[in-house]
This record gives sequence, structure tokens and C-alpha cells, in this order.
Amino acid sequence: MYGWEMLSFNIHDGFLEAIVRGNRSGLLTAADYNNLCQCETLDDIKMHLTATEYGPYLQNEPSPLHTTTIVEKCTLKLVDEYKHMLCQATEPLSTFLQYITYGHMIDNVVLIVTGTLHERDVNELLEKCHPLGMFDSIASLAVAQNMRELYRLVLVDTPLAPYFSECITSEDLDDMNIEIMRNTLYKAYLEDFYKFCQKLGGATAEIMCDLLSFEADRRAVNITINSIGTELTRDDRRKLYSNFGLLYPYGHEELAVCEDVDQVRGAMEKYPPYQSIFSRISYGESQMLDKAFYEEEVRRLCLSFEQQFHYAVFFAYIRLREQEIRNLMWISECVAQNQKSRVHDSVVFIF
Repeated sequence: MYGWEMLSFNIHDGFLEAIVRGNRSGLLTAADYNNLCQCETLDDIKMHLTATEYGPYLQNEPSPLHTTTIVEKCTLKLVDEYKHMLCQATEPLSTFLQYITYGHMIDNVVLIVTGTLHERDVNELLEKCHPLGMFDSIASLAVAQNMRELYRLVLVDTPLAPYFSECITSEDLDDMNIEIMRNTLYKAYLEDFYKFCQKLGGATAEIMCDLLSFEADRRAVNITINSIGTELTRDDRRKLYSNFGLLYPYGHEELAVCEDVDQVRGAMEKYPPYQSIFSRISYGESQMLDKAFYEEEVRRLCLSFEQQFHYAVFFAYIRLREQEIRNLMWISECVAQNQKSRVHDSVVFIF
């Protein structure tokens, strides 16, 4: 029923769509970033941010400020907005909003398990977890010795339980197994989210499937580059790629056999949307690839606001806020470490 959403969309979801479009107007602009990049201290950054929507969250923070404080308070604003939307949402929007947090849950699980492996304090690790990915039994993750225990003791009662079916083994947890677990969980999560969006149909399916396909392709490229020179076999690498996206299936076959970054580049340049990304990067500059992907993602997320009567604006808004927080963290770190010459290296302008 593509094109007929306007008849009934506003009955349940019109109010929240108006809220999220209003929130979007509060995102920092290029002028804001230019002012922030000229700040000399973290207090200068705080002073500028108090004139934005972050003001109520930062205005009472005492000096001296730390980068973690700025990031924490900005993330708190995102969490408050997300919780407000979730409280107002009805089905199927409430389920859609919950899907958005599953990625953070996976990251939190991996953070706790990796930290425990290296004998870090659990309370310290919990403070570093993303608030959108918290669940009741997360502190119990520290007791698990292998994947099977991790599932049986903790994750069986969480939304991540269905995604664990492919990675339950009795092997002890080590850095390599944990990274494979993260990518296996992400693959299952993205495929599940993709199917859910297809089921919703209409403009939501059209826009979200495009955004999730881009995410799946980006993860495929990152998995390939990060596994070059490791003991991960070609078959193992191929199993970590999502079963959808522009690269599926023929691009995955080419990526699976790549042995250096230039071969990855050669495989990706056959696809016009990604050719433009790699054309901006010189040979040997793979560290700039993340920024190029982020810029392309931001462009696509902003385009989703051009259509109405769909759920992709909620996904896009939360992703844009997360990118904004990454920008603020980078600027704050550069200022704190007196590295202002590098301040523009990783900032992705949203508007």
C-alpha cells in the first residue's frame, strides 16, 4: 500500500513525527561547528553549547570540565528524547524504536565481556556502557566463561536472545572469539531489523531498507579490512557478512578474498554509490575511510527527512544525534590535548 500512508499515519504517529522533526531543527549547524573549532578551552565549548539545546544539561557543570562530562551530558539529552518518544509511541512504532537500541546492547555486552577478560572492574565498565543499550541483568555478564554460559545465564531473557543461536559455542572467550561474536550478533540484528522494516511496507520499508543496506555494506568493508593479516579464514569472513545490501552476494564473494586495502578498493569501485566514497580517498589513506562513510551516511540520513509519513525519520534523527556527539567528543579531545590543528580531521558536518 505504498503511497497511502497519509490516510492513516497521523492517527497514531503524526504527533511523534512532528516532535522528531522539531528536534531535528536543534541539531548543530556548520556555523556552530566553526565556532566550536575556534574554542581554546573546554569551558569555552561549554559556554557555546549553553546557547544551544544542550544548555540545560551543561549549564550547572563546575570547572574544570572533562571531555567525558561533555559527552555524558550530551548523551543524556539524546536518551531523554528517546525515552519521551518511546513513552508516546504505539505499535508498531514502539517496536521500531526498540530495534534502534539493540546495536547499543550488543556493544555493551562486548564491552563488559572484553573488560572482564582483561580483569577490569565491573562498575567502571558499567559507567562506560551506552545508556540506550542497558538492560537489567547486564552486570551479571562478568560471570560468563564461554558463549553458552553467556546465553544461558544472562542473555536468554533479553531481546538479543534470538541473535545468539549462531554463535553459541563452548569455546572460551578470548579477544578473537569476542570480536567474531560481536559481528555475528550484528549480522543477525541487521537482518532481523531489515525483515521487520520490509514487513512494515510503504515509505518506511523503502527508506529504511536503503539505510540498513548501507550499514550492512559498511560493516562488510570494515570486517574485511580489520581481518586482513589475521587468522580469520575466507569462509569465516564470508559468514560475518549480512545477507542483504548492494554488495550481496557478488560483492561479498570479492571482499572475502581480498588480501589488502587496495584490493578492497578495487572490489568496491565497481559499485557507483561506493565509487564516489573511495574516489575521495588517496591510495594508502584507509584511515580516512571511516570519515568518508560517516559523511555518506549523514547525507542519506538527512535525505530521509525529505519524505513524510514514515518511521525512518526516528532512526535518522537518533543516528544524526549520535554523529553530533562523536563530533563534540573529537573537538573536545583536540582542545583538551592542545591538538587544534587536527580538529577538522574527523568532524562530519550535518547541515
